[in-house]
Amino acid sequence: MNLRPCIDIHNGSVKQIIGSSLTDEAFGRAAENFMSTKPAAEYAALYKERGLPGGHIILLNSAQKEPELYEADRQQALGALRAYPGGMQVGGGITPENAEEYLEAGASHVIVTSYVFREGRLDRERLLKLVEQVGKERLVLDLSCRRRRNNCVAGNAGGPEYVVVTDRWQKETDFVICPETLEELAQYCDEFLIHAADVEGKRAGIETELVRLLGQWMQQREAKGRPFPVTYAGGVHKLEDLDILAEASSGQIDVTVGSALDIFGGDLPLEVIHMACQKAAASVKKLRREL
Repeated sequence: MNLRPCIDIHNGSVKQIIGSSLTDEAFGRAAENFMSTKPAAEYAALYKERGLPGGHIILLNSAQKEPELYEADRQQALGALRAYPGGMQVGGGITPENAEEYLEAGASHVIVTSYVFREGRLDRERLLKLVEQVGKERLVLDLSCRRRRNNCVAGNAGGPEYVVVTDRWQKETDFVICPETLEELAQYCDEFLIHAADVEGKRAGIETELVRLLGQWMQQREAKGRPFPVTYAGGVHKLEDLDILAEASSGQIDVTVGSALDIFGGDLPLEVIHMACQKAAASVKKLRREL
């Protein structure tokens, strides 16, 4: 289990926000946990110095509805990518037309949700177009999701149902996250990034049932010799959350911590979280070997 660092950019500044507060009606506004006076490039340089690859940069303004604010986000993101070439992924408004610019600037991968999920469903034609443009090995699918209703889901009997949400987490799709759908999408990308939208930014605990569902699928892949990287984000606020994540996934799932980190105004030191992730994963793997 690795710590995947993040840089969220909103209105041209590095911020930590409650993601569900982003709406089309609240033009340029969001419920903020933290706003930095430092440029995104400084955070990217810190992650490079600490040896933390595979993190993500997310542009939170809408390219269509807030073009000037999105451009300010874009400039910050490009600076961060140049500060840590090959070390970070980037998402937010990514299309086949602009993906190459971010990759050339130093992004290891581009991250996509809304371009391939539209009008409430997965648009396979768009997905294939994007894969053709950037390559499977440089594409991350962000399957940000929230609970829809309590019912029986394949591979998660009796548990809540999670559906992908798009357009800054405001629109539900009909795409249910379960082993079958994860297996389908894994054919087209290199990793999954999954924000638990109901808890993201609230520092109130993780979405445990979602983590268990993901962990079960990851263990199935691992047993077949086909591991697949998944990063979970949302609600981590204490070290015990890392133990839950590690146990649910046999130490395989990676994690992003945002608002709870000291560099973003929280009380958990970055280095402590980094070491705790490694320790939690090692403890679970040791226990499973002994069993």
